Amino acid sequence: MSLPSVNHELLTPVNFIKRSVEVYPDKLAVVNGNKRYTYRELYARINRLASALKKLGIGRDDKVAFISPNTGPMLEAHFAVPMIGAVLVTVNIRLSAPEVSHILNHSDAKICFVDNEFAGTVLSEIGELTNVAAFVNICDASDDRPLNGTDYESLLMTGNPDPIAIDVDDERAVCSLNYTSGTTGKPKGVMYHHRGAYLNALGDCLETGLTSESVYLWTLPMFHCNGWCFPWAVTAAGATHVCLRKVVPDQIFKLILAEKVSHMCAAPIVLIGMANHPEFKNLKPERPLKITVGGAPPSPTIIQQMESIGAQVTHVYGLTEVYGPYTICAWHNEWNALPASEQAAIRSRQGVAYMVCQFLDVVDSSTMQPVPRDGKTIGEVVMRGNVVMLGYYKDPEETAKAFKGDWFHSGDLAVMHPNNYIQILDRQKDIIISGGENISTVEVENVLYRHPDVMEVAVVAVPDDKWGEVPKAFVTPKPGSNPTAEELIDFCKENLARFKAPKSVEFVELPKTSTGKIQKFVLRRQEWSGREKKVN
Repeated sequence: MSLPSVNHELLTPVNFIKRSVEVYPDKLAVVNGNKRYTYRELYARINRLASALKKLGIGRDDKVAFISPNTGPMLEAHFAVPMIGAVLVTVNIRLSAPEVSHILNHSDAKICFVDNEFAGTVLSEIGELTNVAAFVNICDASDDRPLNGTDYESLLMTGNPDPIAIDVDDERAVCSLNYTSGTTGKPKGVMYHHRGAYLNALGDCLETGLTSESVYLWTLPMFHCNGWCFPWAVTAAGATHVCLRKVVPDQIFKLILAEKVSHMCAAPIVLIGMANHPEFKNLKPERPLKITVGGAPPSPTIIQQMESIGAQVTHVYGLTEVYGPYTICAWHNEWNALPASEQAAIRSRQGVAYMVCQFLDVVDSSTMQPVPRDGKTIGEVVMRGNVVMLGYYKDPEETAKAFKGDWFHSGDLAVMHPNNYIQILDRQKDIIISGGENISTVEVENVLYRHPDVMEVAVVAVPDDKWGEVPKAFVTPKPGSNPTAEELIDFCKENLARFKAPKSVEFVELPKTSTGKIQKFVLRRQEWSGREKKVN
């Protein structure tokens, strides 16, 4: 990394750990099960990992994959990998083995760190992984080493704890790759740059009120949009990370009380699980709990339930392509005087841009002109600026499509209210967001079309009290066949990540236009009749 000039220094989120270790060297930085590290100890571990990777020949632009839940090693990777100019590839632990294999191959990952609980997804596809030269076992859940390779702690011991220079000379260089399923169902690698990660992390600090006294519980997956940039944000604030392997109410309640948690992020499904747990009514946090929720607007019921334990719920909206949260439903004190129903309606809006984002609009996609600020005229949500991805890895055509007209096209349809708050009404594409996870209807349909008894199929989102919305398949069987719903659901579970499989199947004659196009809107309308479909 070249020396900064008197009035310019490259923006990289790696610098956050350098400041925090200087200011808070002996402050508790990480709680990971029974392990606790100060900022001094965390920095030494990060440097050990960075130097160990360099000894293995990993350098600028090389891809380093991590398949891990929210553990200490996953957090350390967010600094060590970009520190040496390499690119961190975080892989969704819920994906199927073929999906994981595709991501590892497409990303050109040279080394793959795998938590031993999830080694099976790699072992079953190991013959297909053409680029991965080495595996490292993360022995967090147990001491097992299922993959042929060293373990994480042993690898750290080969590294040097002394600070190493940050090997970045371009703040717009790629620092991480986050894979998201597009409308075709094929995962696309979203390229984050150092500048965007740095700025969005600061945005997280500003918008959620993180300080050095904060204690952040990792209920949001670090593999999802790099944990919305919170690995860097919490560290920038000099706050404490509390890791959590399994996001279950018992553990959440235990850690909130034991560690005096002040902040957490989650999809609504996590809050629903908490609120419906028998011990929820006995949860009495010692300090105010700020919950940032995304993936779908939180229901008024959930907001009220969280407020009953003294929590403050704030809704954010974004996409993988914009580093996670891009807008926030910033609250006005005068709204506290409104009736509860009106407050709930406001809270369900996606709101205004983060302070570090600024450029947000709802436009007519054909003309790129802003829609009237009347809360009625529908347009597409578009963004641009520092906190927008560089593009899709090895996919210039999809990148050009996403950046048409020099704006990033979200694919979300919304209205703009007179006070400049946006409210999303529907997806332009047929993506289903279930419990915070994206599910492509086309991907599910393509799997069902592979079943020998399926002639035609349409998959749409249907309401679900637990997950917000889930996929439902409408199937026309081939003449003479008689498949069952259970058979088709099991078939999907065998060929997809289980959470993508339809929760129900209905055998029907599909509604079509005069030209033979399936009318999905008819199916959606009958399923959502009487209920407002709010997706994020």
